[in-house]
Amino acid sequence: MNAKGFVHKYPDNVDTDVIIPARYLNTPDAKELAAHCMEDIDPDFTKKVRPGDIIVGGFNFGCGSSREHAPLAIKTAGVSCVIAKTFARIFYRNSINIGLPILECEAASDGIEAGDEVEVNFDTGVITNLTKNETYQAEPFPEFIQNIIRSGGLMKSLKEGSHE
Repeated sequence: MNAKGFVHKYPDNVDTDVIIPARYLNTPDAKELAAHCMEDIDPDFTKKVRPGDIIVGGFNFGCGSSREHAPLAIKTAGVSCVIAKTFARIFYRNSINIGLPILECEAASDGIEAGDEVEVNFDTGVITNLTKNETYQAEPFPEFIQNIIRSGGLMKSLKEGSHE
């Protein structure tokens, strides 16, 4: 399982309120959420993001409230992966639950710049910065988490598992 895209880079402590501002939480429509993704920290994000693109953050990405809307908005906007130095634990779990791949890798966060083209191999945890010809090693997901992500989220993986 791989992802490849261009990078949108953000600082430490990006909280769920800037990922998806609370004023939009009254809609259950994932596409409507995605239309406002990152707008309080990067007003042009939804104009720039392309399917497959990758978000790179610093420490404590996804801090703040425990809403699942934040990773859902990111995934629905077309982002294939989020790489950060660290994630807030509830954001980490919510991301896995909805099938958004996320990797912790401090070296990648430090070395990758906005606009770089990056490829991620989720099976090995290898992150390749194609722009700079550099590689970084993240801890790969265990097989059961890879299966959840491949299925598109926890609930979908449970439904698939019940048909075996």
